[in-house]
Amino acid sequence: MRLAFSISGHRTASSAVQIARAAEDAGYESVWVTEDYCERGAFTLAGAIAAATGRIKVGIGVVNPFTRHPAVIAMEFAALEEISGGRSLLGLGASNSRWMTDQLGIPFDRPIGRLAEAVDVIRAMMTGEHVRFTGEHFTVDTTLAFTPPRTRPPIVLGVKGPKAMAMAADRADGLLLSILSAPPYVASVRERAGAGVELSAYVGLSVDDGDPAAARDRARLGVATYLGVHGDHEITRTAGLDPELRTAFRQGWRDGAPRVDLVDDQVLDLFTAAGSRADAARYLARLADSGLDVAVVRDDPAADVPDLLRTAAELARG
Repeated sequence: MRLAFSISGHRTASSAVQIARAAEDAGYESVWVTEDYCERGAFTLAGAIAAATGRIKVGIGVVNPFTRHPAVIAMEFAALEEISGGRSLLGLGASNSRWMTDQLGIPFDRPIGRLAEAVDVIRAMMTGEHVRFTGEHFTVDTTLAFTPPRTRPPIVLGVKGPKAMAMAADRADGLLLSILSAPPYVASVRERAGAGVELSAYVGLSVDDGDPAAARDRARLGVATYLGVHGDHEITRTAGLDPELRTAFRQGWRDGAPRVDLVDDQVLDLFTAAGSRADAARYLARLADSGLDVAVVRDDPAADVPDLLRTAAELARG
């Protein structure tokens, strides 16, 4: 299993660049830039990172076709390809109604169909040829002003539901799975996606050999928060989370009070790599055995980043 690092959107732009350089020096395969609303813009940060590094791949993880038209995404992706010399990865997702409708006032309608059309438009535009496309969601009649270094750079889809997974299997070069994608869920996705699709997933990591209990406690808030985001979903059902807990975590998240009190050791061990180095190593090994190709270590703004990068690399090597 290979390693990547996801830089938090809470980081300043300059610190994001420094972290990307550190990840490159530590031998990481790729660094990913998220775009949660309204944090730092993913393409701007990715461009700065690409200009400041020389080997590491630069991933966008993820943007959506609601806030950006597919032609605009293609334009930005092509420029990032040019800046990076062909080291970029585009992650696309459908987003969610909370961001799109509740926060931004954008109707969140037929997200899977919109995402599928966006992939088709972006793929066509990245060839440098003139694109004429008429779909249910987008109409395009235009051409990029330049041809990017690669005419088929990788597009990775960050999707969760069965219908979205089925669509992604036909269109994506890889899948980027959500944080808290437990080994049983990874195994389920691998079975459906087949051996040829690269699977990556965001992975939480909290390690302290001197005080494993403290490391586990630090992980509980994040687990409670994202279990609330997922709620009663295939991710939590496949992992074996109790139905009552799925409901309680969801309600706590909606109330703005994540149910940290419900994240006991059993729940923690289902969803994250936390505790001693041996605990974390066992969890990463389970992910690898389940079919995960790339563990995208999730940034923790409160952590010592060089130590986090070093620890994850040592654990992945076994």
